[in-house]
Amino acid sequence: MKNLFLSGLLFAALSLSAQEKKTAQKTQIVEASCGECQFGLKGKGCDLAVRIDGKAYFVDGTSIDEHGDAHGADGFCEAVRKAEVTGKIVNNRYKVSYFKLLPEEQK
Repeated sequence: MKNLFLSGLLFAALSLSAQEKKTAQKTQIVEASCGECQFGLKGKGCDLAVRIDGKAYFVDGTSIDEHGDAHGADGFCEAVRKAEVTGKIVNNRYKVSYFKLLPEEQK
């Protein structure tokens, strides 16, 4: 009986560990810009979006205005920028837990 209990406990611990690995989020470099102005998404105004593997998603968890003047020369409505992000796609939106705008590439 004791062995059966310990086996069950070990199985539960291994299952939880496997689930944590599946849901672990990785940091990646993506294109970030205004979804409406640069990525052609339908919306109600200028909103932050990211493009991952060629598909654009509106972002939840940070806003376009938190990263400078969106309508400035290097703003999201005028340029596509690179960003380092961590998050996941949920209901066709990108739920960001980390967002860092990378410096512009020199021309």
